[in-house]
Amino acid sequence: MPTPLVVAHRGASGYRPEHTIGAYELAVAMGADYIEPDLVMTKDGVLVDRHEPEISGTTNVADHPEFASRRATKKLDGVDVTGWFTEDFTLAELKTLRAKERLPKVRPHNTLYDGREQVPTFEEVLTLRRTLEKKYRRPIGIIPEIKHSTYFHDQGLNPEKPFVELVRAHGLNRRSAPMWLQSFEITNLKQVRRLGYKGNSTFLAWTGEGPLDGPYDLVSKGDPRRYHDWMTPTGLKEISLFADGIGPEKFFVIPKKPDGTLGAPTSLVGDAHRVGLKVVPWTFRNENQFMAKDFWNGTDPGAYGKAIDEQVAYLRTGIDGLFTDNPDTGVVAREEFRSRP
Repeated sequence: MPTPLVVAHRGASGYRPEHTIGAYELAVAMGADYIEPDLVMTKDGVLVDRHEPEISGTTNVADHPEFASRRATKKLDGVDVTGWFTEDFTLAELKTLRAKERLPKVRPHNTLYDGREQVPTFEEVLTLRRTLEKKYRRPIGIIPEIKHSTYFHDQGLNPEKPFVELVRAHGLNRRSAPMWLQSFEITNLKQVRRLGYKGNSTFLAWTGEGPLDGPYDLVSKGDPRRYHDWMTPTGLKEISLFADGIGPEKFFVIPKKPDGTLGAPTSLVGDAHRVGLKVVPWTFRNENQFMAKDFWNGTDPGAYGKAIDEQVAYLRTGIDGLFTDNPDTGVVAREEFRSRP
């Protein structure tokens, strides 16, 4: 049986502000197999590593009076969002900002590192990946996500073109490379193939509802299918025509019952494997509030729960890996899973 992958979700973001060089370095030191940068674009067409185009929650941009006039309200995938957006900044301007913890109330200890790191570019993270491979003498994979592709194209930017160029320049444009492109949209997963991308790709899905439920590139054009439609045998068969794997929110794999406890596994993993798709769900976090009630320790939502037991339960479904904010926990869970009869 192949060893399930431990993917560091935005780096070791349970311990450092996400999408920083420090978060990626710590993740690999903890044993992560892959690191995951989210990619957005600057005004001058550079791919940078932020969770969203809007950066007030992940940088100190609000503390820079010289950028106050750039605060704006925009439609992001059909939803009004107010703040500062990467496409309104050049790379040089973004480099004057510093990263901060996105969830300070959940992870106040991470605020120790606020203001200490720049916003990295995708190229810097690709260079870091190779450096870490040499340091630890083992393969280190990278699984970037192009965020809000349709939105950026509407802004006159094309994130897929520099993505393919950089992957090629860093020697990762091959099927066997430890490289997976991921997206909640479909058009861009197809577009990169036309641009010559030869690595693996994965289609992401979440269990929420509302305007963000469904690939925005298709929903915005009237396609009624939501993410749960894509996670059916029919949807998975179509996905297999343009992607190599799926990254479902974990409750697609084992849903919660109405009382908040964990239910029985669905057929998703088996259904996906039957059409040749890998399955790597997200996101496993150590805090109670992110788990089913079975795995809570006490009643404090911010306290650590039984995260190892939760991950072992999911690994038993046959998933090919998991995204976690706490890579050290993922490594221990994987070892327990492999050692238990």
